[in-house]
Amino acid sequence: MDQLLAALDAGWRVLLVGLVLGAGLPAMFAFGVRALAWGTGGEAEVHASGVVPKPHAMGLVVASTMFLFVIVAVLLGLSYIVAHGLGYALTFNGILPVFTPK
Repeated sequence: MDQLLAALDAGWRVLLVGLVLGAGLPAMFAFGVRALAWGTGGEAEVHASGVVPKPHAMGLVVASTMFLFVIVAVLLGLSYIVAHGLGYALTFNGILPVFTPK
């Protein structure tokens, strides 16, 4: 019974990471693209000739935040892969990641 509970515990963790990284990052990127379109005045509506939709500053802020999160996640993932390939470990001493020898 302990092995079953250990397998289920590991399974939900793998599922959670898969949802966050596998579907979460592309969803955040797509949301950022949509917010960027809204921030620059793009809409899904047809406007009369000569009518220019007004841009929304909040859309640009949301888009920038989403893109920043995605870029940081990708850079952390690449740092983790490179660190382990070179024989280092990626640790977090405070807020910044640090490469430490294994």
